Parts: sequence; C-alpha cells; structure tokens
Amino acid sequence: MSEEAPFLPAGNATLIGSLPLHDYDQALDLILTHTPEIPLWPQLPGNPAEGGMLRQFSENLPGFRQEHDRTFFRSSAPDFPERQLAFFEEYLAAGEDPRRLESPLFAGSPERVPGLYHLRERLQAGPQTRLRAVKGQITGPFTLLTGLKDENQQDAWYDQALHEVVVKGLAMKAAWQTRFLAALGVPVLIFLDEPALAGLGSSSYITVSLAEIGGDLNEVIAAVHGAGGLAGIHVCANTDWDFLLSLKLDILSFDAYSYFERLIGSRAALHAFLERGGIIAWGLVPTAEEEQIARETAPALVARWEEQAGQLTDNRWDLPRILNRSLITPSCGTGSLSLEAAGRVLALTSEVSSILRGKYSR
Repeated sequence: MSEEAPFLPAGNATLIGSLPLHDYDQALDLILTHTPEIPLWPQLPGNPAEGGMLRQFSENLPGFRQEHDRTFFRSSAPDFPERQLAFFEEYLAAGEDPRRLESPLFAGSPERVPGLYHLRERLQAGPQTRLRAVKGQITGPFTLLTGLKDENQQDAWYDQALHEVVVKGLAMKAAWQTRFLAALGVPVLIFLDEPALAGLGSSSYITVSLAEIGGDLNEVIAAVHGAGGLAGIHVCANTDWDFLLSLKLDILSFDAYSYFERLIGSRAALHAFLERGGIIAWGLVPTAEEEQIARETAPALVARWEEQAGQLTDNRWDLPRILNRSLITPSCGTGSLSLEAAGRVLALTSEVSSILRGKYSR
C-alpha cells in the first residue's frame, strides 16, 4: 500500500469490538455518533446468544459442541469424520466460487453475529456522508485454538484435525465477513482479535512454534486480502512484536496507553512495517480501569501520542506522515465497563482523533 492507496486512515477513529449494552440500535447510535468515519459492528456481551468471542466464530464448525454455557470440541465424536469431509468439500468449493462462502459453515448467522447485520442495515438505510471505511472483527486462530478445550481440558491447538478445521474455517468466515461488509462500497478493515498472543514466551506455550502461529495467521490474513479487505491484528497486552510485524498484516492494533514502551523496542520493525504500507492503530484511550478513564483528558492523550509517535520520527517519517498511517482507538473493548465509562471512552477517542487531525493532517 502506498501513500496513494485507496485507504489511508489519516488519524481517524475506530473502536475495538464490545460495548456494555443489550440493544444494537442504541449501540450503533453511540458508534455512529463518535466514529462516523470508520464505524464497526458492535459485539454485546450482554446478549447471551452471541456466546462470546470463542462461540461466536466456531459456529457450525465440525467437532464443536455446546452444552448450556460451555463450548468445547470432540473430534472423537462418531459423526466427526463425516462432518470433517463435508467441511473440506465446502472449503474447496468456496475456493473455486466465492458465492459458496454463503454456506452456513462460513457465514455468520444473524443470531450469533447480530451486530454485523444491524450495522450493514443501518448504513444502507441512508446516506453516511462521513463514511470512509467500515471495520469488522473475528477471533484469531491462536486465541480460538488455545481457548477451546476438549472434554479432558486439552487445548484444540494440539488436536491436528481440529487445528486445520479451525484455521481454514476462520479464514473462510473472515472472507465472508469482508464480502458482506464490502456491499457498503467502502474499504473493509477486519481485525483478528488475538489476546492469547500475550502469552507468547510463557511456560504455558513453550512447545508452541512461532512458525506455526505465523502460518495460521497469514492464512486468515490472505483470505481477507483475497476478499478485498485489509487485515489487522489486535493484541491488548505485550507480545513478540518483531514476530507480529513480520506477518502479512496491514494494521497493527495495540494498547498504546500501557505497552508502547515494549513496542518501541521493535522500532526497526515498525519502520519496515510503515515502509511497506502498514497502518498503526494506537490504543490511546484506557479501558482497563474506570478511575483511569475518569481522570484522562483528550489534550493529555494527544500529548501522549505526540511523545510516542515522536520516537518513530526520522528524516522520512514526521508526525503528519505518521498520523496519515494511523488509526486512533481505545486500548481494548469496553464491554466490561459501566455505560458511563464506555461512553467517555468513545468520546475521548473521537476528541483525540479530532485534535490530532486538526494539528497534523496535510
């Protein structure tokens, strides 16, 4: 992606997933008020039908079971080989004909991802004069594979049959979501939510191969690219940033409020990422503690961005050029906050973006 690319974020604001609401119209009112340039579809943890970030994107994949409030996998089930074969037949067919992405194996249902349908319907209902792009999200393969267990509490990551189904299933679900949102006629950004990548290097994942994680992530990213979208990865804690920046992602989304000092250790990799057209989504607005949210101000957060982005400047990258390749976001989702605190997060995100664009946009 070059400076003349179809989509440059130019310091505009977007959000990270969840809101503490039960009503999708109310959620979209908030989203479109504060981030009309790059709205996203809302995930509402208060709606039990969504099932959270694990159940939401394992819908209809072979081997998965739901019992009450528990989602787990069982590749030893008698019907698994038959369902696995049907899955791969549909996967290969979708590779030949993208219309096959509408299969229930890949298309998110209105029951499981209602916010996605509500967003498209709202945006198609009337002109959105400030709309520049639209954002979707999906659980990343590492988080899904290490978050879902079998009946013996073994990670799905270590079950090779399930591993392949999950990665290819998520790739097709991401491609379907990209095409679904592309009907709006603006660039589509799909973020892979990967909180489990914060565990890289810990004893819990000592046997996990970075090459395998990278291959899985690149497969999902390639599916987004193939459907015409831009792919981002969101990690809301520290991780192996050099590894992440070596992948084929277009957008790096991180918690700039708490973890920039860890990320700047990968300054050379960040410059290489920017040189190849990468976008940085700065999670400047805190979401972890309501006390932090209450005491922060937009001018203080603008100064924080200037200090942080200033550490990336050189003879090629000044602050205006960095902002041109930047999104402004909260550090994470707001689904666990009070509605008052979540509303303040959205307002701060919008205000910080507005101030920065006023100062540095060319």
